[in-house]
Amino acid sequence: MRREVRLLHGKALDSLVLSIEHFNRPDDRGRVSTVLILLDHGFEMLLKASILHRGGKIRDRKARETLGFDACVRKALSDASIKFLSEEQALTLQTINGLRDAAQHHLIDISEAQFYIHVQTGVTLFRDLLKAVFDEDLSAKLPARVLPISTLAPLDITTLFETEIEEIKKLLAPKKRRRTEAYARLRPLAIFDAAIQGQKLQPTVGELRRQSNDLLAGKAWQDVFIGAASVELTTDPNAPALSLRITKKDGIPVHLVPEGTPGASVVAVKRVNELGYYSLGAKQIAHKLGLSIPKVLAIVEYLGLRKKTDFYKEFRIGKSLFKRYSPKTIEEIQSCLQRANMRQIWKAYKKGKSF
Repeated sequence: MRREVRLLHGKALDSLVLSIEHFNRPDDRGRVSTVLILLDHGFEMLLKASILHRGGKIRDRKARETLGFDACVRKALSDASIKFLSEEQALTLQTINGLRDAAQHHLIDISEAQFYIHVQTGVTLFRDLLKAVFDEDLSAKLPARVLPISTLAPLDITTLFETEIEEIKKLLAPKKRRRTEAYARLRPLAIFDAAIQGQKLQPTVGELRRQSNDLLAGKAWQDVFIGAASVELTTDPNAPALSLRITKKDGIPVHLVPEGTPGASVVAVKRVNELGYYSLGAKQIAHKLGLSIPKVLAIVEYLGLRKKTDFYKEFRIGKSLFKRYSPKTIEEIQSCLQRANMRQIWKAYKKGKSF
């Protein structure tokens, strides 16, 4: 590991541990802001370490400063030569960064349950990236006791939003005169929703007013926060203490728009290098592996590679549909052929059996 990478890697882990330490503090003074600032900083350091480790650059030519948080996420998501982020992972990073921005520069009132969800998903993502890029286990880098701990931790978005909205409605009740507090409570929900939809992360007062009016009028939260309604929280039964992820349901897709579009966030960026990442067709893979195209398709089906974004993606250009694979597909198939029986896979595939 290069010296600069090692130092950034160490700073990332330091900030992560400190963010968890502050999360678990019994004193609430400055707790939310401190945790979000440290967690956000930890991710920026990890992104920069990962980009360098994969051969990328974190400073534009002649630039005095290194890339900022958004630019690092965009590079990790879009640069085919170093790509290590998925769209869902970018959404989680954008949410944490948006919450940090609100906490550091304005007002935010986030419930303990919602706070836990964002911190725990952050720790899970940190663990996933550390493994994917550096092949390191986070558990080996942390003291055994370093985990976010909360007595109020709902594991579904519906429960979270319904509880939060009831509290917001109480603050907005007639004669309460607590609209500022209500907006501070509504803001983290709006940031989360906007991040999922690929929009700007900081809601305006006008947007918060419209959302609160819709909620008071009885509009369902799923219709007010469309992006949030399109995701769910998932856990890994093999690592329950360290695993909580935000994943997309069959809801709002991630829209790809030109870079620089007003109001668009990092994940809503047209990835001009994406065809460079998914650079292979089935015919090219068959040629490189010395297999027929049908046999390549058989082993692709056997491995379930079309369900994994690291290996496969479909592109529609005009009326034509192109099915493309990343170079990692060849490595995955070669590895599989060393341990699996191709004849049996082919035989099952021809009979139409599902794997």
